[in-house]
Amino acid sequence: MLKKFIFWIFIIVLFLFLGLKDEYSESFFESMENKTFDIRQSVLSSSRFAKPHNKDIVIIAIDDASYEYVLDKYGEWPLRRDIYAKITRYIEQQKPKSIAYDLMFVKSMRSTPQADNALVQVFKDFDNVYTAINLDYQEENLRDAVELDDKFAINIRNNSKNIDLDYFEYSNCRVILDGIMNATNNIGVINVLRGNDGILRQMPLVYKYKGKYYPQLGFKVALDALGLKDKKDFVIDKRGDLILDDTHKIPLSPDGTTVLNWYGPGQTFTNIPLHELINAVEGNKTDNKKFNFHNKIVYFGATASSLFDIKTVPVDKVYPGVEVQTTYVNNLTDGTLIKRATKPIKIIIDIILVLLTISVLLFIGSMTVATSIIIATVIGYIALTYFVMAKFNLWLPLISPILYALSGYIIAVIYKYLTKSRDFDKQYKLATTDGLTDLYNHRYFQEQMLMQCQNAERYENVFSLIILDIDFFKKFNDNFGHQSGDAVLRQVSSILKKNVRSTDIVCRYGGEEISIILPNSNNDEAINTAQKLCNIVAENKFKLSNNRESNVTISLGVSTYKADGTTPAEIIEAADKRLYNAKNNGRNRVN
Repeated sequence: MLKKFIFWIFIIVLFLFLGLKDEYSESFFESMENKTFDIRQSVLSSSRFAKPHNKDIVIIAIDDASYEYVLDKYGEWPLRRDIYAKITRYIEQQKPKSIAYDLMFVKSMRSTPQADNALVQVFKDFDNVYTAINLDYQEENLRDAVELDDKFAINIRNNSKNIDLDYFEYSNCRVILDGIMNATNNIGVINVLRGNDGILRQMPLVYKYKGKYYPQLGFKVALDALGLKDKKDFVIDKRGDLILDDTHKIPLSPDGTTVLNWYGPGQTFTNIPLHELINAVEGNKTDNKKFNFHNKIVYFGATASSLFDIKTVPVDKVYPGVEVQTTYVNNLTDGTLIKRATKPIKIIIDIILVLLTISVLLFIGSMTVATSIIIATVIGYIALTYFVMAKFNLWLPLISPILYALSGYIIAVIYKYLTKSRDFDKQYKLATTDGLTDLYNHRYFQEQMLMQCQNAERYENVFSLIILDIDFFKKFNDNFGHQSGDAVLRQVSSILKKNVRSTDIVCRYGGEEISIILPNSNNDEAINTAQKLCNIVAENKFKLSNNRESNVTISLGVSTYKADGTTPAEIIEAADKRLYNAKNNGRNRVN
């Protein structure tokens, strides 16, 4: 049993490793696994395990009302840059930690130089104001691929063989006002990363452009919040974590991205509509106490669906891009980014569940009990993945372990039933077969005789019976020994089986007597078969012990349904009498 168990474990594990190396299975597992991640994040974000968002992150939301307000008040969109400058200076009076614009201040035909200069001056005056650029694959004949100043880049030494930072390499860049580019280092990239299904789950830390690495805007804002604003040199350790300092590190996926840990629809950041802030700046409202920006991270961004900065994320189909950025910053600052289980851990989990499934099925006799245990184990593992994600921010695989456990279950069930079937066949053979001659035994003969009589009566068929024994067998045993007698009996039995039809049933009737049931054979056909067997045995040389040989003969009696009777007893009795007559008339003959 142990050898068989080890063999099947080897087969399952081999299948497991082959499956993991297959490109299509990996793609399928990844797609399905992403769906389970979305479900887990949705459930956790609305449960008691939901993570509290950082109260010190505030969003200045360009919502639908603010968009309409700007169009009515200023007659155009985008908002003039000098208005942003006024708003920034207004917020700076309360000493915020940082102000980040999830907006791109590109050249505008409608913007006056004075408005642009007012905004540029803000970036010169305040070292905690951030804004964005965008990388893309635009052709150079449409837009020149500009060189970015080294002050925007960071240096990364990659000591991990599993992390590929060159995964996101862009060929062009959409820059912003030259004055801002020259005035500050606080510029980051705002590209995002959607999955193949359009859902945003991950964010890159850096992007490669012209051989250098440029950080994501949220990454720069988070570094500032962690007191690492001026850090330019980073190391990725062998485990695949980006080391910030002695207490902070960022887990990376193989493509260099980070997996976001979502706060969910019920855990949103403080939102202040832009039009309310403009009114406060313009002095249209006297109650400004509700705007508390002291030591806050203030993010400007569009939440209006008409401004087309809406994403689909695991916890919501409609999620503003600025909330993606603030979620990213929040994850980075509180250390709650999701870490994916490494491939060795995934393989170990797969193997454990497969081995457990096979063990339960093979060693527990009751299928109901075994299946219940396996189902309970799978449910327990699913619950474990939720707990680990909530408690330790670790993404354990769900799809591949369950699929491999199911595969192990199916194969183990097939093996178990094949084993039972083989054992049944073995037991059945032991119950119906004579151990010495390998012919059917007397009990089986009686069962078949009864069945043949019933079938013959029901379907008006005919069948015949031959009963034979070896001539002078007792004397043969006395002369050559019982071992030689057994050898002859086995060889005669073998000859009979080889020289009758496959449908004919050869049985050991008792002692040296053998019976042959011939379905669908009339008396003439049975006599011809009996004569043929008589001749073949007589012509054969039989090997005895001590390398001796000898001839033997057989005598045969034939009876037929209905001519000799309609019951097993009558047909057997008729064949037995004819065998007796054959022996009395000289043996080695058919009667």
